[in-house]
Amino acid sequence: MLQALIMGIVQGITEFLPVSSSGHLIVVPFLFGWDDAFIKSLAFSVMLHIGTLAALLAYFRADWFRLVPAGLAAVRDRSFRDDRDRKLAWLLLASTIPAALAGVMLDTLIETTFREIGLVALTLVVGGGLLWLADRRGSRDKGVHDVTLPVALAIGAAQAVALVPGISRSGISISAARLAGLDRAAAARFSFLMATPVTAGAAVFEVRRLVTGEAGVDVSAGPLVVGMLAAFASGALAISVLLRYLRTSSLDIFVWYRLVLAATVVVVWLAR
Repeated sequence: MLQALIMGIVQGITEFLPVSSSGHLIVVPFLFGWDDAFIKSLAFSVMLHIGTLAALLAYFRADWFRLVPAGLAAVRDRSFRDDRDRKLAWLLLASTIPAALAGVMLDTLIETTFREIGLVALTLVVGGGLLWLADRRGSRDKGVHDVTLPVALAIGAAQAVALVPGISRSGISISAARLAGLDRAAAARFSFLMATPVTAGAAVFEVRRLVTGEAGVDVSAGPLVVGMLAAFASGALAISVLLRYLRTSSLDIFVWYRLVLAATVVVVWLAR
């Protein structure tokens, strides 16, 4: 139960900070020497995302109350009618396609090879380097409504790369958005909005696997609920803190954190 609580808090914080939640959910049990199969499973990791999905929906509820009806109206009228919300709703949907396709095609690798601790240490460094470069590439002052279809697909393709733990979904999508000209706060906002349908899809897929027994682990209901609630609470806090932070500050602190964590993982790995 304590391990589930800690993992939920870690998931909630690191899902939105550009430091890789999937990487942390592998690194934390490794560093503490936890060996519980359920706590270390991809199934538990994905279920914790339901907690952060709830945090996303709660924090951006006003946006979704506009975007969902606007997207449906665009279908009804077969036109955007110069409505920025109609356009944004469909751009967000389009941006999820690359990650959805990659998730289906790479399902086995995601559950096995991609979860090796040495690879996570490497991708923490690689993701940090990408974050550092993107944040320094010239002036960026576009907003969320300036995103075009090619840009949305490019950010979505970048998000698909984050299926490799350690890269960070928010980190690489923020990096791609920064390279496309968005300011830091807008890049984070678009990243969080586009994460909602992807996270929902992954959660539905994993719930089906748990119910049918395909996940290959015994479900512990108590720890699962504790972890999801902790992920929700810490996730809502992390969204608020990051959006305020990025209005005035760079991403450097996250780059340095990733490097320090990667070095720690390597030292412990070699020592063992």
